[in-house]
Amino acid sequence: MISFDKLKALIVGAGCQDGAMQRISVQQRRAMLARRQRLAGPAPTDVEDLVRSLVCLHATDPASIYLSAWARIPGFARADLDRALYADRTVIKQLAMRRTLFVIDRDDLIDVQPAGAARVAGSESRKMIKMVEEAGVAADGARWLRRASQAVLKALSDGREATSTELAAELPILQGTVRAGSGKWSADVPISPRILTILGAEGRVVRATNRGPWYTSRPRWASMESWLGQSRLNQSWQPADTATAHRRMVQRWLQSFGPGTAMDLKWWLGSTVAAVNRSLAELDPVEVDLDGRPGYLLADDLDQLTDDQPPEPWIALLPALDPTPMGWTDRDWYLGDHKKLVYDTNGNAGPTIWCDGRIVGGWWQDPAGTVIVRLLEEIGSDAAAAVNAEAADLTDWLGGKVVMPRFPSPLAKLVGDQAP
Repeated sequence: MISFDKLKALIVGAGCQDGAMQRISVQQRRAMLARRQRLAGPAPTDVEDLVRSLVCLHATDPASIYLSAWARIPGFARADLDRALYADRTVIKQLAMRRTLFVIDRDDLIDVQPAGAARVAGSESRKMIKMVEEAGVAADGARWLRRASQAVLKALSDGREATSTELAAELPILQGTVRAGSGKWSADVPISPRILTILGAEGRVVRATNRGPWYTSRPRWASMESWLGQSRLNQSWQPADTATAHRRMVQRWLQSFGPGTAMDLKWWLGSTVAAVNRSLAELDPVEVDLDGRPGYLLADDLDQLTDDQPPEPWIALLPALDPTPMGWTDRDWYLGDHKKLVYDTNGNAGPTIWCDGRIVGGWWQDPAGTVIVRLLEEIGSDAAAAVNAEAADLTDWLGGKVVMPRFPSPLAKLVGDQAP
């Protein structure tokens, strides 16, 4: 890895006191964000192209994956994503990094599962074992979990799809509840969804077709083998070893979100500092100056940086938990002073308005489904007019359907409260 101090010495020694090879400005980062996040420049050709570009789409809010695609793919229709998810099955829903549900390219499962989902599966399994034993369901929680998992896999082995409720009705081991949480936050929760969550994180079952409309999450479950097909599994679903998968995910993040810091990578991957540092050492990226902070960029990207022209002015209305506002933990360079308004206290982004690589406001819907915008800074009359036009287009596309984020930001709540 080329160290920050060595790179700086080389640049200064060559007489490049102000060298872009030493420091990547906020303006350059915003220009890279625009292109890499497919918000300016060449548009994605289809859903698969978009998902590969962003590594994954956040699917915690079921509507957000559709709105993220609408913001980036010209002429996008909901049927386009449904085709990719349920007909072609080129993308799948996978619980992975930070216990977050994502839409990923099915070929990336070999890295996403060991690098991101396996940690979640382990954590969820340990919690389930403890809850089962504390509830008196079984004295040996680990053995019980193995039996429950095997029962689900056997029930789905014929290639069918089933909801968690349907599986619980036919499998006695899935019936009943356990106590989750502690103190005033504790509650009795059904066993069946918890087992499916674990099996999903392990890559053994998958969220198949949705029982409800596009803005709801009512999944039927299928075995991964039957959903993707045995021939497809033989070709691509052979999980990489953890270190290899982690390195490739770090590389993918740098390609889509770089430059960024080691803490950005640690947070996004839900990983550890040690694992991130090992992957960076193997990839040997260039260490760059991000306003006084050491950051990382792949060498090929640094070579292209000096030739990169700023994109044309652009605006975007992105949904809650879109991959772009959720791509970094260090957000000052595109967020400014708006953090307390557009993110909740847990760091979840609400619906945001973007202008030329920075967040400038937020949006909401009134009870009739009209998209209402609120700018937090002056962006000029042309950009403001473009924001209003985009809001009108989104209103038309939603067709009166009000989509409520699971984690509304303070600004979204404020705009919603003031809606007529």
